[in-house]
Amino acid sequence: MPPRREGKGSQKKARFERLKIEILRFVGANPGCSAQSIVACLSNDRAMRNHGLTPRKVGFFIPRHLGDCLEWWQDHTAGRRVYGELGCTQSPHKS
Repeated sequence: MPPRREGKGSQKKARFERLKIEILRFVGANPGCSAQSIVACLSNDRAMRNHGLTPRKVGFFIPRHLGDCLEWWQDHTAGRRVYGELGCTQSPHKS
């Protein structure tokens, strides 16, 4: 097993920050969107194919890292989480 490299992780940090910015930009423009639509847009339109994005990863990422900016609520017609900015007009429980 090769030795673990000691580095600053600048590429990992840059990908993390870009992912945060792109998710905030997409959800801000499309309130009430699902994780699947976020992944479709980022993977296809924003050329983030090498990030390994899946709806499950995005669903875990948003509450953990963007919980102070975004909120989610249950879309009962489709049975999935949808995301919007805090205080979004489409949210059933306007914060």
